[in-house]
Amino acid sequence: MGLTSRPTPAGQQPEPSGDPQAATGPEPVLLPEPKRLGILSRLAPEPMKVVLNWGRRYSLWVFNFGLACCAIEFIAASMARHDFIRLGVIPFAPGPRQADLMIVSGTVTDKMAPAVKRLYEQMPEPKYVISFGACSNCGGPYWDSYSVTKGVDQIIPVDVYVPGCPPRPEALLQGILKLQEKIARESLAERYGDGPSGGTPSTAALRSGLVTAPAPPAKAPGTEPGEAQR
Repeated sequence: MGLTSRPTPAGQQPEPSGDPQAATGPEPVLLPEPKRLGILSRLAPEPMKVVLNWGRRYSLWVFNFGLACCAIEFIAASMARHDFIRLGVIPFAPGPRQADLMIVSGTVTDKMAPAVKRLYEQMPEPKYVISFGACSNCGGPYWDSYSVTKGVDQIIPVDVYVPGCPPRPEALLQGILKLQEKIARESLAERYGDGPSGGTPSTAALRSGLVTAPAPPAKAPGTEPGEAQR
């Protein structure tokens, strides 16, 4: 039913009006544009990013690097009382090539640091690191020791720091939730893209600096491929 002017009694002509819009009635009131709320306003135009981040945040295979007493708290968090598997965290990956998340729990020494970095480089991208405990964060009570690394972030990038000496399992659960919130709002183009504003992911950002292909052997001048077999 369309908008009309005010009805008049039967047999009476409507009064003339100088307003040209009086014959057609008042202007219709436009409804306000619906507003998008929260994180959906940023992620709704890119539904594939939402799906991929959702699958990534709830399927974290953990590569545990238990180095000291914090590893006992990590084991307690994976047992039945706290059970971080309900958060989508799968403990004890077969190896670094099947892991998404490295949890460094304990004191990192200068002797162990190359092994931590080497195993981190073997993890596929995208990969994440949780520093669990004061020793892993900054050296803890051994910060002034000659053989202790002043935090695992000196050798590999860290996403979430869990403080405490040692932290309780509930602290690790909160650290995992913080990491999942970070994964939910991240963009891989910004993470691996060229330049500060992101862009197309570059192959150099996904390539490890530790494991490089061996250089081909240099051929002596004047030698043919068939001469080496004779």
